[in-house]
Amino acid sequence: MAIEKFEIRKPDGRVWIQYSRMPFPEDFAVKDPGLLRPESWQPPHVRYNKMRDEWTAISASRQERPFLPPKEYCPLCPQGHLGGDTSTFQTEVPTTDRIYEWAVFENMFPGLEHERARIGKCEVVLYSPRHESTLGDESIEQIEGLVEVWQDRSRSIGALPNIEYVFIFENKGPEVGVTLHHPHGQIYAFHHVPPFIEREHAAARDFYKKNQRCLICNIVETELEDHRRIVLESESLVAFVPYAARYPYEIHITTKRHVPLIEQMASPERLELATMLKRLTYKYDHLFEFRMPYICVQHQAGAKENSCPHYHWHMEFYPPYRNATKLKYLAGVESGTGLFINDTIPEEKAAELKAIVCPF
Repeated sequence: MAIEKFEIRKPDGRVWIQYSRMPFPEDFAVKDPGLLRPESWQPPHVRYNKMRDEWTAISASRQERPFLPPKEYCPLCPQGHLGGDTSTFQTEVPTTDRIYEWAVFENMFPGLEHERARIGKCEVVLYSPRHESTLGDESIEQIEGLVEVWQDRSRSIGALPNIEYVFIFENKGPEVGVTLHHPHGQIYAFHHVPPFIEREHAAARDFYKKNQRCLICNIVETELEDHRRIVLESESLVAFVPYAARYPYEIHITTKRHVPLIEQMASPERLELATMLKRLTYKYDHLFEFRMPYICVQHQAGAKENSCPHYHWHMEFYPPYRNATKLKYLAGVESGTGLFINDTIPEEKAAELKAIVCPF
């Protein structure tokens, strides 16, 4: 499924990209640019932490972000005068001749400043115009289109000369700090490889030097041979609880073949990923019979490393619940030392998730 896109620049300079299964006509009209960045907005900047050898982003204007507004004031819903299930006041969404199917726009309150200092880029990805939906509620076709949007943005942003790493992620649920309920994710692009991911890259480089093969390819092979931690498997992809899982119900998804960047994923793999994401979120939501919150991150090679031999695209899900009533908190040891303590057994958690039967 190939999707089309239409790009405009708002009066405040931010870009809006609307995606559709149908081609956009030449006279496709924008009638209202939607909400604009307030004049009080201050651009963020980064500061270097010498003791930790890492960057910290300073973005004070993020305090002005909307916090869990009611549905009728959602800034990510289509505007009301188009009719249908839409909001009744001005939102971030421009009024156009067609409601978006998927959309991407530059964050009004970014964590990284990209115009003046060329430090990075922050975008919001709208999964659906349906406010009450979630990633797992959408059809496999809708999720497949979202994967294609991820591919397009990773390819386009990664080609920028100052960008070294493209990070795609989703925060779902107030338990992990979500400020808007509307189904959406984000993309942060960095002028450096962030520290957690750089540690993975370094470990993968060391493994490749010793073994002449990709570390993640090796992990996939080991998991498929062991099979106790496999939760879902298709012809091209696998989802498993990692051997050294940090969260009780942590899941990793990756391709069986070597794919350094998400944009290199082929069409059949894209469809399989969409199906796997729908099945995994169904399992999460039926584990304790409530919508499971999670953090979902995508780790991949560096933005310009199309032929990277040692590292391999994958997704990681971190649900915060350790049982139906208890959250896992990152307290003193985890936050202060970086050593995670998992008080469950990964093989048992994988069996629980695997036992939940999906109706599709």
